[in-house]
Amino acid sequence: MEDKNAVVGIYKSHSDAEQAIKELQKAGFSMNKLSIVGKDYHTEEHVVGYYSTGDRMKAWGKLGAFWGGLWGLLFGAAFFFVPGIGPVAVAGPLVSSIVAVLEGAVVVGGLSALGAGLFSLGIPKESIIKYETQLKAEKFLLIAHGTKDQAQKAVDILGKTAAEEINLHTAGQ
Repeated sequence: MEDKNAVVGIYKSHSDAEQAIKELQKAGFSMNKLSIVGKDYHTEEHVVGYYSTGDRMKAWGKLGAFWGGLWGLLFGAAFFFVPGIGPVAVAGPLVSSIVAVLEGAVVVGGLSALGAGLFSLGIPKESIIKYETQLKAEKFLLIAHGTKDQAQKAVDILGKTAAEEINLHTAGQ
């Protein structure tokens, strides 16, 4: 449970979220501990899912330059169609968590694959509904996870960014 601590920043725009990632990077926060999720509503609607744990992404959608820049910073890239939310692009370790759910390795009752992935990073079920609602409203979620100290460091850094809201979820909370 040492790494089951997560901070979720909610951002109104992709540029605000991208700036927050740059601030975390400047402060020395591990890019391996960051994920970003955003709705990309101008993508090919017939895609069920696309993911890569490498550094390439073929389908970019409307925010191609934004997502393309993040793929270089964060490990893993994915595009999923989440029922009730729509097309969602994801970068970072959350991709592996969602893929594990989709491949049947993890089952979390009553949650979407995205919700189960968030749960595996230490985000409680009751908060996941709120975050999925923010995605429906075309907001961006920036998730930093790790030890309690790493999570607190992320809170301190994100507090100086344009986040609409910052939530700390600690293990055992």
